[in-house]
Amino acid sequence: MPWREIKAIKPWAESAEAATRPFDVPIFSGSEVVDRLKAFQQNRTSEQNYMAMYSSVLDGITTDPAAMVIPMDDHMVHRGHGVFDTAAILDGHLYELEQHLDRFLRSASMAKIRLPFDRSTIRSMLIQTVSASKCSLGSLRYWLSAGPGDFQLSPSDCPNPALYAVVVEAKSLPTPKGCKVITSTVPMKSRQFAVMKNVNYLPNALSKMEAEEHGAFAGIWLDDEGFVAEGPNMNAGFVTRTKELIMPYFDKILSGCTAKRVMVLGQKLVEDGRLGGIKLGNVTVQEGKMADEMMLIGSGIVVKPVLQWDDQIIGSGQEGPIAQALFDLIIEDMRSGPSTVRTPVPY
Repeated sequence: MPWREIKAIKPWAESAEAATRPFDVPIFSGSEVVDRLKAFQQNRTSEQNYMAMYSSVLDGITTDPAAMVIPMDDHMVHRGHGVFDTAAILDGHLYELEQHLDRFLRSASMAKIRLPFDRSTIRSMLIQTVSASKCSLGSLRYWLSAGPGDFQLSPSDCPNPALYAVVVEAKSLPTPKGCKVITSTVPMKSRQFAVMKNVNYLPNALSKMEAEEHGAFAGIWLDDEGFVAEGPNMNAGFVTRTKELIMPYFDKILSGCTAKRVMVLGQKLVEDGRLGGIKLGNVTVQEGKMADEMMLIGSGIVVKPVLQWDDQIIGSGQEGPIAQALFDLIIEDMRSGPSTVRTPVPY
C-alpha cells in the first residue's frame, strides 16, 4: 500500500507580486534578539508550559522559556545526531527515572555519543532541573547531542557533547479514553534505529499526521514480516479471546519502559484470574483486530484503549476492563510504588 501523500503547507507568497515585493530583513543586536524571543514566547499559542531547562552549553538552569534555546550548529539540530528520553513527574516524584536513564545511556552508546558527565552527575542534574521548575505534574524530557561546533556531517570537530533537559507542565493526568487507529503506510524505521530512542522522528511524525488526517489517534506499524510492531511513540498490547495479554517482541521496536512495567504489574490480574497470562509474541493483523481488547501503552498516555482499527471494531467497541485495570495499576504505582520506580524531588 503506497504511502499517502502529506498535504503541503500553503506558501506565504500567493502571487508573483507578493513574491517580488521588496522586503528589508532587520538586523538585531543581542539585546534585541532577547526581546524578540520574549515577545515570541508571550504570543505563542501552545498549551504546554516550559517550567525549567538545563543546558550544558549554558552550564546551568533557566526558568525563562525565552532562554530555552540551543545552538543552530548543534549536530542534533542539523544532522539528527542525538538521543532522548523522558520521565513522568507526579506528586513530587519522577517515575521510572532509573529505567529511562538505563535506556538513555544505551541509546547514547548505540549512537556513538560519549557522555559529557557520568551517570550519577546526569541523574543529579535532571533532578535539580525538576526541583528548580517547582513542577509537581508533568514530564521531564532530556536529550544528549553530539554537540555544537560546525555544520559538517561528522561531529569529529565538535568539542563537547551536549546535555539538555526541559520540564513540561501538564494540566491533568491522561485518561483511559478509547481511540481509533489505522494501519500506517509510512515506512517504519529499520531495527538499528527503531530500538534506539534517537531524535530522528520524522517517520513517527508523518505516521501521526497520517492518522490525524484520517480521524485516528495513531498509526500502527507492521514489521518486515507483517506482524504488529508499534505505534509512533507507544507500544501496542492485545487481550486475546483466551484472556492472555500479548505485546509484540521488543527485538525490532523500542522497548517501552511503561510497557515493561505493565507486564510486571499485570501479574496481579493473572493472580486474581482476570488474565490467563502475559507474554511477548508475534501478533498478526488479523489476530490483533479480532482481540477482545487492544491498547496503546506509553509514558505520555499510560494505557489507552483502542476501540477501532481501520474499519474493524475491537471487541465490544467499548473501553475494556483489562485496559482500565492496567491504567489504574500504573497510576497507583506512580503515586505509591516502590523506591525502584519513584525518585523523590527535593523542591
